[in-house]
Amino acid sequence: MKKILIANRGEIAERIIRTCSKLGLETVAVYSSADKDLPYVKQATVAYEIGDPPAAKSYLNQEQILRVASEENVDAIHPGYGFLSENAAFVRKINEQGITFIGPTADVVEAMGDKITARKTMQEAGVPVVPGSGEIVDVAEAVAFANEINYPIMLKAAAGGGGIGMQRCENDQELEKAFVSSQNRAKAYFGNGAMFVEKFIDDARHIEVQIVGDNHGNIVHLYERDCSIQRRNQKVLEEAPSPFLSKSTRIQIGEAALLAAKHVQYTNAGTVEFVMDKDENFYFLEMNTRLQVEHPITEETIGVDLVEWQINVAEGKVIPLKQEDIQPTGHSIELRLYAEDPTSFMPSPGKIETLHFPKIEGVRIDSGYESGSTVSPFYDPMIAKIIVSGSSREEAIKRCTDFFTSFSLTGIKHNGPLFAQLLKEENFQQGKYSTSYLSKILVKK
Repeated sequence: MKKILIANRGEIAERIIRTCSKLGLETVAVYSSADKDLPYVKQATVAYEIGDPPAAKSYLNQEQILRVASEENVDAIHPGYGFLSENAAFVRKINEQGITFIGPTADVVEAMGDKITARKTMQEAGVPVVPGSGEIVDVAEAVAFANEINYPIMLKAAAGGGGIGMQRCENDQELEKAFVSSQNRAKAYFGNGAMFVEKFIDDARHIEVQIVGDNHGNIVHLYERDCSIQRRNQKVLEEAPSPFLSKSTRIQIGEAALLAAKHVQYTNAGTVEFVMDKDENFYFLEMNTRLQVEHPITEETIGVDLVEWQINVAEGKVIPLKQEDIQPTGHSIELRLYAEDPTSFMPSPGKIETLHFPKIEGVRIDSGYESGSTVSPFYDPMIAKIIVSGSSREEAIKRCTDFFTSFSLTGIKHNGPLFAQLLKEENFQQGKYSTSYLSKILVKK
């Protein structure tokens, strides 16, 4: 490979450009008119404006992206995460143009992109799955199934992601109220209104396992990430390794992720997500057939560059490590800095007047913005990922606290104050938290 087009924006585009530059590869960036002044546009070898700010007219415009790819005669396309990263039709169009897609095959993307199909596939593989339904077409069927498995339940979109189209329901009335609105959101965001019902696991942990497969039959896992600090079913803080798992469960969940990946003959980087109860029983949630937002904490604890691995696998190279050679070292925490109100979580787009990241040992910043940049209302409001590592979890938390003591961002609201509060919480410091933890400490506040 000599030239790669990045079908994404902001922070992840910068992240991919950084590795490509290290490898001596040229990069092609695409951007909407709203993003023309963002740093990644200047960092790429060449950049093309592909449309107006709404994603449907730019970052989801497959024809425009493929036109640029053809004009620039690129060797490969890296999708990043979000947007077209899990769109099987897009993968097939890329391949039809003789371009390499840096990710798994279109068939795997398609099979794992539908959560109902993914559940069935994992059951066939022998991976434990949360009790749930098949596709549900109307509210009456949803209510009947919910009563069969007993409340509380989670109503979910089959093609969903990022918490969209997902809602916890405690009784028939809540489910009846949620069904149509969740279905409509799913249709709007994913073009698919298929829904299903899943048993809700109380005091759950959200644990995911990083996997990488090559085209020679080799598949490894790079251990787990704990993603249980969430708001609106969306992650805001992740850490690796999980402070919750016993040694035996760590081994078992890694083996389950490999079982899932081998069953679908997975290639390139992906993630198997699990929900875990307080007794460490774990169940398959979904497989993300792309690079995850939180991949840096795996990079820091395992000592690899996952984007470099992705590119090498796409070129046909063999994974450089065997499973027995992979062991996590130290501890890493990622805090997602969002342009949003730290209490209501409502987005706070606008111009960043000043943005200062203090230089602290063990702190890595993956950012898509700088002082003077404008956070657009058209996209996810994440400003940066603050990745903090240490020889122990205690040291990593101490460095997180030091960071927020001298960090500053003016011009818009942000969730920095939320992290400053969270880091002081005794239960967080002891690793005693679940997916409902953040809402509980906000109520306490």
